[in-house]
Amino acid sequence: MKAIFRSFSILRVIIRYRLDVALLGYALPLPVRLIFWCMPWRLLVPVRGNVGQRLRLALIDLGPVFVKFGQLLSTRRDMLDDELAEQLATLLDKVPAFDSQQSKRLIEQALKQTVVDAFAEFDDEPLASASVAQVHSARLISGEAVVVKIIRPGIRRTIERDLKLMRLVAKVINAAVPDLRRLRLHDVIDEYEKTILDELDLQREAGNASQLRRNFENSNLLYIPKMYWHLSNPSVLVQERIYGVPVSDIVAIEKAGISRQELAKRGVEIFFTQVFRDSFFHADMHPGNIFVNPSLPNDPQYMAVDFGIVGSLSQEDQTYLARILLAFFNRDYRQIAQLHVDCGWLPADTKVHEFEGAIRGVSEPIFSKPLAEISFAQVLLGLFQTARRFNMQVQPQLVLLQKTMLNIEGLGRQLYPQLNLWETAQPILEEWFKRQVSPKQVYRQLKQEWPDLVQQLPYLPGLVHDALQQSAHPLPITESVKKGPKAKGHWSGLIGLVFVLAAAALHPIPIANQVWVAPVSTVLGLIGILILWNRGNH
Repeated sequence: MKAIFRSFSILRVIIRYRLDVALLGYALPLPVRLIFWCMPWRLLVPVRGNVGQRLRLALIDLGPVFVKFGQLLSTRRDMLDDELAEQLATLLDKVPAFDSQQSKRLIEQALKQTVVDAFAEFDDEPLASASVAQVHSARLISGEAVVVKIIRPGIRRTIERDLKLMRLVAKVINAAVPDLRRLRLHDVIDEYEKTILDELDLQREAGNASQLRRNFENSNLLYIPKMYWHLSNPSVLVQERIYGVPVSDIVAIEKAGISRQELAKRGVEIFFTQVFRDSFFHADMHPGNIFVNPSLPNDPQYMAVDFGIVGSLSQEDQTYLARILLAFFNRDYRQIAQLHVDCGWLPADTKVHEFEGAIRGVSEPIFSKPLAEISFAQVLLGLFQTARRFNMQVQPQLVLLQKTMLNIEGLGRQLYPQLNLWETAQPILEEWFKRQVSPKQVYRQLKQEWPDLVQQLPYLPGLVHDALQQSAHPLPITESVKKGPKAKGHWSGLIGLVFVLAAAALHPIPIANQVWVAPVSTVLGLIGILILWNRGNH
């Protein structure tokens, strides 16, 4: 019954904000168009504002679960036009606080002890209240100032109910408006479901925070508050309270004597360090979650909170992303196109020369600007939008990356409008590449994969036979695609290992009058290492 009432409330909001008008701009089947034209609200309810404004107000009316969905949509600029995305980006995740006595009951149920036993002080007035959780300040028995985050009661049931209705609406839209099927609304809702359900697990958030804290433990770039594990579980999180200046408060930053230029550069450095050194990044770095340490004006340090959303990249994604960015600034569009295919983001039968031409069309206008004005996030956005026309599958980790980069750029240029992101990022990328080709990294990779590769050695004769057969009778393209890049990488790793083993076997053998042994073993070893390194980069 509740679902039926909720469905009617959604229909009421659609009518109130005339969202049906937006659908009339698409090529609708004639019966659907006639139904829309015959609806009585066309004459009774006026259209006010543009579609972005109306959608934003409708999501606010529908409640916090839909507001958070709108926030997610605002990051999908590969799907939405800029005006609509900007309207959705202004959505704020704020809801009325629930009663502090209820907060205490929830804490006591979760921790199996009274609030008085757990805390020396507990502030009944919430610091913040959002759709998923509420935050109170407190002080531990041992004296440390902390904040206590509590999951909102009943929120899981609300989320699950609204997700079902979102899927129903998406199904209706896909049936009524074929042009909108390209948006893959069901995939977007699936992505949102994973994100918001992850946010309901505060123990997972504490784990994310602890990982970030370890990554920056010996760095003055970023401070992550300490987690108190003995007072934390999936529904309650207790962490150190930080006292910082909001990064958006330019007046307070200047008053503290902090260099805005240095602060902007360090923000970019933090982002690229997380992505390329750690492969683990804070993916919700909007101004409300970022502060500046006022006690270190000569050595600017960021402070972060809210670790419910994080992202990570595989080594392959790291490598391809770095190579794509470097190729872009070298205007090597052919390499960019080929890299998208090689890493599996585009179908293997993509016409690379056509994709190259499309990339050139969106990239050349960007280079008409001074380098300091080029936006990394817009570069990625342009590439992803172009790639979608060539059937690029949505890569959730890249969507998070692009969203985070957009936030970092916005913060950086708000602090220092002349910020040159490439100047800051280039040394980090180049240093990362140097580490990838270092002997130490090759040895680490060989050591890690040695057991698996040795296990496959008995299959080597068959592999050689298959390779010879393949050269004589190539497989159809569809069969090659089925085998996929993983199989290719697996066998190339095995071949590389064979070369290394052959070199190791030959090198110590003293063969009289055979001066060729040493150089041949060296060449074999180098070939093996190159194959293994190349496999790691694919």
